[in-house]
Amino acid sequence: AKYILMERFAEDANLLAKLRGFMKQEATLSVRVVPGQEGPGAKFADYFEHDEALKSVPSHRALAILRGRNEGILSFSLVTGDPEDKLAASPCEAMIAEHVGIENKGRAADRWLAEVVKWTWRIKLLTHLETELMGDVREQAEESAIKVFADNLKDLLLAAPAGRKATIGLDPGLRTGVKVAVVDNTGKVVDYATIYPTPPQNKLAESAAVLMALIAKHNVELISIGNGTGSRETDKFVGDMIKAQPALKNVQKVMVNEAGASVYSASELAAKEFPDLDVTIRGAVSIARRLQDPLAELVKIEPKSIGVGQYQHDVNQTQLARTLDAVVEDCVNSVGVDLNTASAPLLTRVSGLNPTLASNIVAFRDANGAFNSRDDLKKVPRLGDKTFEQAAGFLRIMNGRNPLDASAVHPESYTVVEKIAHEFSRDVASLIGDSALLKSVNAAKFSDEHTGEITVKDIVSELQKPGRDPRPEFKFAEFKDGVEEISDLKPNMVLEGVITNVAAFGAFVDIGVHQDGLVHISALSDTFVKDPRDVVKAGDIVKVKVMEVDVARKRIGLSMRMSDDANERAAEKTPGEKNNRNNRGGGKARTSFGDKGSQPQGAMAGALAAAFAKAKK
Repeated sequence: AKYILMERFAEDANLLAKLRGFMKQEATLSVRVVPGQEGPGAKFADYFEHDEALKSVPSHRALAILRGRNEGILSFSLVTGDPEDKLAASPCEAMIAEHVGIENKGRAADRWLAEVVKWTWRIKLLTHLETELMGDVREQAEESAIKVFADNLKDLLLAAPAGRKATIGLDPGLRTGVKVAVVDNTGKVVDYATIYPTPPQNKLAESAAVLMALIAKHNVELISIGNGTGSRETDKFVGDMIKAQPALKNVQKVMVNEAGASVYSASELAAKEFPDLDVTIRGAVSIARRLQDPLAELVKIEPKSIGVGQYQHDVNQTQLARTLDAVVEDCVNSVGVDLNTASAPLLTRVSGLNPTLASNIVAFRDANGAFNSRDDLKKVPRLGDKTFEQAAGFLRIMNGRNPLDASAVHPESYTVVEKIAHEFSRDVASLIGDSALLKSVNAAKFSDEHTGEITVKDIVSELQKPGRDPRPEFKFAEFKDGVEEISDLKPNMVLEGVITNVAAFGAFVDIGVHQDGLVHISALSDTFVKDPRDVVKAGDIVKVKVMEVDVARKRIGLSMRMSDDANERAAEKTPGEKNNRNNRGGGKARTSFGDKGSQPQGAMAGALAAAFAKAKK
């Protein structure tokens, strides 16, 4: 009879809906460390004894807790009463009793019915609802994490390009030396070498001689240094060399994020592009090119390997890949692609093109020379009229036969520009860039059944700044000399750094110590910040103050509020402070089965509570 009633109650859709709604609003996510896992799971120490309202758990904490559970470090449950008293009656038991009409009237079977209610909740419904609700939490957290990754990737792809300048790429290393690759202003590899300016060999003079010769031979203007192992030693060596040589006063050194360079260098794509180069030299080439044009180089790397995500390996990989691919394509098309210098991977991301067509375009360009006009695209094998219609507006030809080929104006709209030029008795070339004249154009006059007034306005806007690049002006961070390891950091030290990643809880900053520091969302600004991306984005140059350094766990706490004082913050922390975020933002969970005034069940709940209390005694 007990199991029949339990099954009947558990299949009541209206009851389930009530309980689900109550749990969403009132349940507490109670997380505990698995006994014996305190040492191996030290990185999850923040969650060893953690209670938080389910409705207020942010995505990054949810994913951290789920990862800890998957690694066998943490366990969690949803609690509707006191998290410390697992045997206390749940308010949900009173809700079940009220819904099915069970109440304690002192009859012989009332205690048995109360037991049925208790079993229904603890055995049939709690686990089911806990699985369902935590599934919802995971799904929402994954959506949020994917959005964070997509936003960061967009910022990284649209980072400022250094431009067409001959560049040396340095892939730092210690024992194996520093790999050197020289690329000309079009990104073509023209030279490479290996130098040993870092410990244990410390061949400073010989290394400087090699670099000086390469700089003079190829008129190098930029030196791009990867931020991996040995980067600060390499950066110091290059800086000292530039200071010591007056002839190098116009050469700039820049530290770049080398995330994904090793993945690219070992990829099939890199092997096709550089079949005769060693894998390590390919990485140096990537480091040089991503300074010249981050977008053109980063499209060659699988987006997931760029490393700007938040728990990226814990989310739905199919959805992540689909979202990131869409972001890459949007970025490529918003900037535009130089048809005569773009690689096949970059062309593949252009709307309407695929890997086969991109390869055909590159092969046609190699065989017949540079494209002189967008119309020449129609000669490429398998590139039909529909594909041309989709792709042509995103492809640029600099110094071609038609000046409009260097703009975002689509070939099908060239006649509109010609009409405008004819109206003002000007040729098309002189019309481009003449803002004063173009502002006087009446768009309605040049619209027709094929080209609407809004399209004409867009065309005129493009002609005012043809081929404008939406990316910002190129800047770079200057890391502080003498600050090369975490142990060099001191409280209240002010440093310059570059934002490498923006998460829901704050921003990570590279300050040149081989470990990014975290500016918590609360320390990003003197005013309230709802979303860190409202203040910073990946690639921004910022000034930060060191607030806290944990060498053992490799954690660096930073602040962008210069008024903050690290010593005051340290004094605020008491020795016995418990590392727990109980009920953060969620209020106090309900603690008793019969809280009058806080429960919808009223007197019946109190009667059942009394019955349970009596049974416990």
